[in-house]
Amino acid sequence: MGKQTGAHIVWDWNGTLFHDNDAIIGATNAAFAELGLAPITMEQYRSLYCVPVPKFYERLLGRLPTDAEWEVMDETFHRYYAEHRVACGLTAGATELLAGWRSAGRSQSILSMYVHDELVPLVRGFGIEAHFIRVDGRTGPSGGSKAEHMVRHLASLAGVDPARTVVIGDAADDAVAARHVGARAVLYTGGSHGRASLEAVGVPVVDTLVEAVAEAERLAA
Repeated sequence: MGKQTGAHIVWDWNGTLFHDNDAIIGATNAAFAELGLAPITMEQYRSLYCVPVPKFYERLLGRLPTDAEWEVMDETFHRYYAEHRVACGLTAGATELLAGWRSAGRSQSILSMYVHDELVPLVRGFGIEAHFIRVDGRTGPSGGSKAEHMVRHLASLAGVDPARTVVIGDAADDAVAARHVGARAVLYTGGSHGRASLEAVGVPVVDTLVEAVAEAERLAA
């Protein structure tokens, strides 16, 4: 990585660096079909989606899914997503931004709630793994918050100061996780949440990753 200047970005993957909206909405509707729910549009998804994911399903069902329903929906979602993610690519400009941040002597990492053993080869396949000092995906059950994962992630990063760390993600939960460890957050409107729901969180909200990195640089200065 070369000499680090102290500023660090923790990137989210799905909906942030990885532009997988089409696969996400398709997988969501495939999961809904298992319970006889009508499909929803991307706009509806972005206005209703929340973490933990069972609460998202509650907004549509009018109740929390049973354990058996959750298991079926979760399995269906991940099976469909795995089949369709191959048609998705990195968000426009992401590769150049990652290279630029690294060449400036700053560090960056990925923390995703996508399963770790599938995330790592996916990142590697895009040829961007060398830009990160660590890539962490989810290793436990799905459906929870990112906050506790963020604690473990930052604890594993030698020399990274939470006060000079900025989390860039597309969901309110990214800001919650950042706050949980004393870091800052910038939220990007190109993924799972619409601008209105992101602005309610009280952190900077941007429409491009270029703006996100510029804001991260300002916040971590």
